[in-house]
Amino acid sequence: MSEKMDEVQYVDHLTRLLNERDYPSLMNELRDDNEVDIALFVETLPDDETAFVFRMLPKEICAEVFAHLESDTQRRVIEAFTDEETTNMLDQLFVDDAVDFLEEMPANMVSRLLRLTNPDKRRIINRYLQYPEDSAGSIMTAEYTRLKRDMTVAQAITHLRTFGEDRETIYTCYVTDDQRFLEGVISVKAILLANDHEKIGDIMEPDVISVHTGMDREETVRLFHKYNFLAIPVVDLENRLVGIVTIDDAVDVMQEETTEDFEKMAAMAPSEKPYLKTSFWEHGLHRIPWLFILMISGMINGQILEKNEAAFLAYPLLVSFIPMLTDTGGNVGAQSSTLMIRGMTLGEIKFGDFFKVVMKESATSLLMGIALSAVNFLRVYLVYKDFTSALVLALAMIATIFMASILGGILPLIAKKLKIDPAIMAAPLITTIVDAAALIIYFLIATSLLPM
Repeated sequence: MSEKMDEVQYVDHLTRLLNERDYPSLMNELRDDNEVDIALFVETLPDDETAFVFRMLPKEICAEVFAHLESDTQRRVIEAFTDEETTNMLDQLFVDDAVDFLEEMPANMVSRLLRLTNPDKRRIINRYLQYPEDSAGSIMTAEYTRLKRDMTVAQAITHLRTFGEDRETIYTCYVTDDQRFLEGVISVKAILLANDHEKIGDIMEPDVISVHTGMDREETVRLFHKYNFLAIPVVDLENRLVGIVTIDDAVDVMQEETTEDFEKMAAMAPSEKPYLKTSFWEHGLHRIPWLFILMISGMINGQILEKNEAAFLAYPLLVSFIPMLTDTGGNVGAQSSTLMIRGMTLGEIKFGDFFKVVMKESATSLLMGIALSAVNFLRVYLVYKDFTSALVLALAMIATIFMASILGGILPLIAKKLKIDPAIMAAPLITTIVDAAALIIYFLIATSLLPM
């Protein structure tokens, strides 16, 4: 894509060449453009033109473009391909990209694709498909660079030149013995800066940070964030190297998990499809269950108000303070839960920090409560000349903020302990719980201090 073009202009430009049947110019553009940009263009094409344009791509970039397509577009391309074209495509794909693709395909197509894959690659793919969906094993790749400790630097460089083209990354190399036991790690930079006669075993880093095939992929991604890795080795139970997770796959996981958390925090069932490719029916089904739950909880608030009708009749002024009180409590709870969910996602906060969280939220909530209640006490007293009502609101405000802050802090921790996604305990649910609790607190204080 030209630096002077944005995505829309780029797609429009290639679409115009296609519509005008200026195929030589289109092929020249596709030959020079980035694979991600080409995939963006292919995604916009009608079904009958997708495979046609895909066949125009140079063979050396075909697999890269394919790996960046949405699963629906990948399926259309494969359905239009001959067995020979499909075999060539699968041979060019890295194992992790092939596994990601096959996981999204229907069973009958997976059978056909595996049949067309060369036996060695099919055996690796079948092994990868057996790993749990959210494990490190499911996102690793088998195309890593493996060296021996008794190699000289000169031999290692020759090895990289010979086999590096077929590896997903060569920037980080892993040292193993003949049985693939992981012994060390070394960067290409260290190899290039060393003398040709030095042994890899003498300059490698023996203390290797690795992950197990069954480790949760979110935990794996946290290691990238913590150590700024480009790749992490994946080992089996016997510490044999079976693959690596690269930074591009880690970024994909981060994006998927963040999207899922955002959807749960907005009280929606997670969806893997892009917004515009999801039907209104699916959107509705994803939203209705949570909306129904929140609606039921809203009815509880109505019951609380109904039971305290006598307080309204005796002091109509109390009603005007309810929206401010519940909104403030909901906002405080949402703030606390968001901070907890973020901290837990980054690995900064664990269930063992439960009491630390309670103490910190208690202190923070008292600070916020005193500040906000003081302002409201003065406002109500100066405007309405009613000391008791002002005191009721001030005390209710402190209690509500304290309660909301504590709940917002501990509910995500409890959810994590119970193996429930903490993102569920975000703004909508916390707000609903806090609203009901705030009303109960408010009327308990009001009926205790005001003569009914």
